Amino acid sequence: MTDEQPHLPDLRAADADRDRVAERLRDAMAEGRLDMEEFEQRLDATYKARTYGELEPITRDLPAVGAKGPMVSMVKPSQAGDGEVDWPSRMGGEATSTGAFAFWSGFNRKGGWTVGSRFTAFAMWGGGEIDLREARFADRDVEIRCFTVMGGMQVTVPPELTVVVKGWGIMGGFDDHATGEGTPGSPRVVVKGFALMGGIGVDRKLPRAERLRIKEERRRERLERRDERRGGH
Repeated sequence: MTDEQPHLPDLRAADADRDRVAERLRDAMAEGRLDMEEFEQRLDATYKARTYGELEPITRDLPAVGAKGPMVSMVKPSQAGDGEVDWPSRMGGEATSTGAFAFWSGFNRKGGWTVGSRFTAFAMWGGGEIDLREARFADRDVEIRCFTVMGGMQVTVPPELTVVVKGWGIMGGFDDHATGEGTPGSPRVVVKGFALMGGIGVDRKLPRAERLRIKEERRRERLERRDERRGGH
């Protein structure tokens, strides 16, 4: 390379380059690697970038598209008194939201909201997050319809919930890491729809309070084992 030739990071990026980075971000969000806030921040930085050097850091910490870790079942066994949820206390009431829409923007439904018998979400050149881990259910049978065009959407369900995923993708992905039976009395949630040049992911994750409880239990177990080893000397 001669002194007159610019270094690669200094080369001006084209619209196609920015679009490829944006698509990578949508895939990452659909896989659960980015939350809504970080997705929006990186997407904004993508379309403001002028050179390859400004684009490269945006996806530096993201693995190759479609890369997956080991599959671990998050569905809890239906054993009485172990891992069960008081579903009757989370059933009934009027739906607080029946749909969501995002166009060059984002949406989220999470926390203690009430999902109705049908919830429809659409995202175009944007993203959305639907979190059912702390939600109430107006009906026992719930249908969540997700549609995205060049966008990303993440559906997160608790381990105890009965889930069926029927979505599909065209030049995109509708990832299912959640289909399975829940604990006795669980609502039945069917997630369907399609992703066109985008990504939708459905995953099982523990609520934050439960993750903290498990972390604390493991910490206590480690301390107890350490004390036992010390006591044996």
